[in-house]
Amino acid sequence: MSEIIVVFPKKEIATNIRNILVRGGIDVYGVCTTGAQALQMVDHLDEGIIVCGYRFQDMVYTQLRDSVPEAFELLLIASADKWGQNLAEGVVGLQMPIKVYDLLNTVEMMLRTQQRRRRKRREEAKNRNPAQRAVIEQAKRLLMDRNNLTEEEAHRYLQKNSMDSGTNMIETAQMVLTIMGE
Repeated sequence: MSEIIVVFPKKEIATNIRNILVRGGIDVYGVCTTGAQALQMVDHLDEGIIVCGYRFQDMVYTQLRDSVPEAFELLLIASADKWGQNLAEGVVGLQMPIKVYDLLNTVEMMLRTQQRRRRKRREEAKNRNPAQRAVIEQAKRLLMDRNNLTEEEAHRYLQKNSMDSGTNMIETAQMVLTIMGE
């Protein structure tokens, strides 16, 4: 499931945004004032949305975007002159001052987009041929043997690395086999 993290340099602003989202029926995973805090939260999640301002105490939004896995999208809330028309991939802009309606609709749209991507990944997993399944099983067995993981942990490891690297599960399994010498 997609989780939402709110990051603004001023705690009051972050809390107000969180409250707006919660009142709109959208759960928020956490609130931060620095990019480093957001990155710590991201480490515990598979995918999500980071609602943020342009600059934090320790970095700007582009540095945060470059530091999170591709499964995360950023909703940048800033004046148009801060971001203009040159938003990076995975970043959606919302111009200040924001309207509650626009904020809620934009976050809901981003959540639906992530849900569609998740469904598509599941469909791809169901449609794997026997050779592709064998590669994934071989990689899982190797991880289980060498790292003392359960099958579920090995599968989760492959899934997480696949999402973090932006590759599909088969490519990730092949990478694991190559790296571990199989």
